[in-house]
This record gives sequence, structure tokens and C-alpha cells, in this order.
Amino acid sequence: MTDQQNTWHEKHKASLTKGQRAADVMRNGMGSWPFVGSFIGFMIIWAAINSWALATRAWDPYPYILLNLLLSMLAGLQGAILLIAAKRQDAIAAAMAQHDFDTNIRAKEEIELLISINREQLEILQELKKTALTSANVVGRPAS
Repeated sequence: MTDQQNTWHEKHKASLTKGQRAADVMRNGMGSWPFVGSFIGFMIIWAAINSWALATRAWDPYPYILLNLLLSMLAGLQGAILLIAAKRQDAIAAAMAQHDFDTNIRAKEEIELLISINREQLEILQELKKTALTSANVVGRPAS
């Protein structure tokens, strides 16, 4: 088997705690159209069943106080989960920015090394050119 080098993102995902993974899963779930559609469907079904049962004996009569309580609790939980996920996203963005900065510093050092090698090569070429001109003049040939 070959050892494949993991990317920074894969290493970061592997280091997440169960709570951090759960926050990401819940954030991704709550921020999706299927969640919005199922939530709207649940509220319509709740209101329809209660309105139909209102004629006989509704467990949550209009204005649906129990449903309002559930929605308030859900909103409170969603707010906290979204804040946790946003805080994690900020930490990920900061870590990625630091990684990019470190990569840029290493690239700058390598570019500076290549530039110094290039300068040395230019100096060697200039010395060779001078040597060639000198030896051509000694032999008596005109320099080209």
C-alpha cells in the first residue's frame, strides 16, 4: 500500500470531536431545503389535525400554544447550533489563513533561493563571456 499524504482539511476533519461533528451535521441539515419543506409540512399537518380535531376535542386548540412553545424551543436551539457552527467556521478560516501564510512564506524563500541561483548563473555567464573575449583577442581573432 502507498502512503498518501492527507490534506490539511482531511487532517482537520479527523481531529474533530463528536460534538463538533454533530454541530456541522445539524447546521448542514437545518440549512437545507428538505428541512424547510419538512418543517412547513409538519406545521401544516399539525394545524390541519388540530383544526379537524377542534370540532371534537383538540389537544392544542387555536392559537396552537403548544406548537408555539415547540417552535420557540426549536428557534433557541437552532440559534445556539448555528452560533457554534459559525464559531467553528471562523476557527477553520483562521487556521486555513495561517496555513496559506506559512505556504506563502516557504514559497517566498524558495523563490529567493532560485533568484540567487539565477544571479550566480548570470555572473558565471558574464565571466565566461569575458574569458571568451580575452582569449579571442589573444589569439588575434576579432571578437564577435
